[in-house]
Amino acid sequence: MNRNYYFLTAIMFVLALGTLFIHERVVSPQISPSELLWDVLQPTRFVTTDQVAKRLIEKDPSLLLIDVRPAAEYDKYSLPNAVNVPIDSLITPAGQEYFGNPGTKVVLFSNDAILANQAWVLLRRMAFKNDYVMKGGINGWMETIIQPKEPAETAPESAFERYEFRKAACQYFTGANVANTGKSSSKVKVVFKRRKKTAVAAGGC
Repeated sequence: MNRNYYFLTAIMFVLALGTLFIHERVVSPQISPSELLWDVLQPTRFVTTDQVAKRLIEKDPSLLLIDVRPAAEYDKYSLPNAVNVPIDSLITPAGQEYFGNPGTKVVLFSNDAILANQAWVLLRRMAFKNDYVMKGGINGWMETIIQPKEPAETAPESAFERYEFRKAACQYFTGANVANTGKSSSKVKVVFKRRKKTAVAAGGC
């Protein structure tokens, strides 16, 4: 195992230990620390901004976006249809109502991935499943979906296909246009319908 693995293990183990000190308001069953440590090392808990954008565009009814930032930050800006459950509210009965529902895929996010990761560890410690973390958080969303960057001319075709999707997603969420490039791919199949009202600020692309 390399140093990065041990570094990640140490960080996530500290986060896991932190959940042991949750006070008595937590009534959910809890998994063992060893099981939690195994789960936090699995990359399958992450989803990309592209995956989230695609599900939002397709209006996937199973997707539930949870913004774990403080209410003041949520009020300023958040993702479309996201519900605000601040991390300190996850252990309350009202906060836990959003988790553990069959057929629902919960995606947690924050400004980056740190706070969302902590929320994920907390929820997993309480034995909740089907919860994921959006890689990069809102910062990553802005960089990839709202302000997509054109790949270098030497980039593989897959990079241009991803860029085409991101340009179209940017237009869907903001109404702004992204200039076409000479190497655009026409393989991306996305149907765009503007929302009457979105929670995403216009511009940037």
